[in-house]
Amino acid sequence: MSEFAKALSISASGLQAQSSRLRHLSENISNADTPGYRRKTIAFETAFNGSRGVAEVEAGRVSLDMRELELIHDPSHPMADETGHYQGSNVELLIELADAREAQRSYEANLKMFEQARQMSSSLMQLLRR
Repeated sequence: MSEFAKALSISASGLQAQSSRLRHLSENISNADTPGYRRKTIAFETAFNGSRGVAEVEAGRVSLDMRELELIHDPSHPMADETGHYQGSNVELLIELADAREAQRSYEANLKMFEQARQMSSSLMQLLRR
């Protein structure tokens, strides 16, 4: 496999991993006000692709953040107990937005690498045609 194809493979795996991360971050943000919702986190793992001969990144297992859920006092809420409290979510919007920005930047960096490898490959083909 050519070095260009390996570079494309590595950056494509990074794009897929960051895309998966962004999907889970958007789920967290959309469920920030859902009672009992636990924040989802995703870990990245290195996967060796034997057919391509490269180590790629892939999204690992999704896990739930087991921190305490926020206790909210609202006696009129249908899920409130006899003391007027119910469990909110453990999603902190500021953290989710910061993580989303980081994932977006990583996605853009992988996309730029993919585009550079594609342009270099195209330029090489044009040189070989001459």
